[in-house]
Amino acid sequence: MTQPNHPQAAGRTTLGDAALDAEIRGAAAALADAARDATLPFFRSAGLAADNKDDAGFDPVTQADRAAEEAMRAVLAERRPQDGILGEEFADRPGTSGLTWVLDPIDGTRAFLSGAPTWGVLIALNDSDGPVYGVIDQPYTGERWEGGLGRAQLTGLRSTQALRARGPRPLDQATLFTTFPEVGTPEERAAFERVSKQARLTRYGLDCYAYGLVALGQIDLVIEAGLHPYDVCAPIAVIEASGGVVTDWEGGPAHGGGRVLAAANPEIHAAALSVLNGG
Repeated sequence: MTQPNHPQAAGRTTLGDAALDAEIRGAAAALADAARDATLPFFRSAGLAADNKDDAGFDPVTQADRAAEEAMRAVLAERRPQDGILGEEFADRPGTSGLTWVLDPIDGTRAFLSGAPTWGVLIALNDSDGPVYGVIDQPYTGERWEGGLGRAQLTGLRSTQALRARGPRPLDQATLFTTFPEVGTPEERAAFERVSKQARLTRYGLDCYAYGLVALGQIDLVIEAGLHPYDVCAPIAVIEASGGVVTDWEGGPAHGGGRVLAAANPEIHAAALSVLNGG
C-alpha cells in the first residue's frame, strides 16, 4: 500500500475542544465554498482544455483543478497557516500543528470534462493517525457531505439530513460500485469480479460520489485500487462518521491510498473482504 506523505510536525494537536472543532469545521466550509466558486465557471463551459499527466494513459488536469486548489490554499494561508497541506496539484506544504489538510480539488476530472455531475471536491483533515474530519462537496448539485468532529450530515439545496449507512444484508443483496471497470491490475480486477459476481447489482463511475452514497445509506460497497491519499481521506471520515467501514484489501488502514474497500457496515465489509481475498 502506498504510504501517505503527510507534512506533519512531531507533536500532535488534540482535537475535541469545542472551539477548535468549530474552527476546523468553519475552515472546511470556507474551503468548500472557495472550491465551488473556482470550479463552477468552468463546468460545462465551451472549450475547456485538459493537460495529460500520464504518458501511458489519460490522467487529465484542467485549469479548474488548479484554480480550485489555489483558492483552497489561499483560504488555509489566512485561516490555518500552522497546518500542513497535501494536495493533488501542488507541492506539499509543511505545518507545525500536527494537522494536515488533504485536498483533491476535483475528484473525477474525467466526469468534469464530460459534463457529468458526479465529480466532487474532497477536503480532509488528518492527524498523525489519519483522517479525523472530511467533506465531500458537489458544487453543481449543491450537496455537501460532512463527517467527523461530531458531524455526520448531508446538506443539500433544500434540507440537511443525518448520514446513516445501511444496515447488514447478505452480499447477494448488495449494491457495489467502482469507478473504472478495469479496477487496477489484472489480479485486482479478478478479485473485484469475485465480489461483483456475488453482489446483486454492480455499477461503474461516480468517483467520490459513490462514497457519499455509502454514507447516505443508498449503496453497500465501493471497491477500488490505485488510489492516492487525496482520493480517499475525506471519504473515510464521512463514511466512518455514518457508521460505515473503510479499509484496505487486507483490512488495515486505507488513508495511504492503494486498494480500498468501503462498506456500509462491519458485516458486509467482512463478507466482501473474504471474497476479495479468495474466501
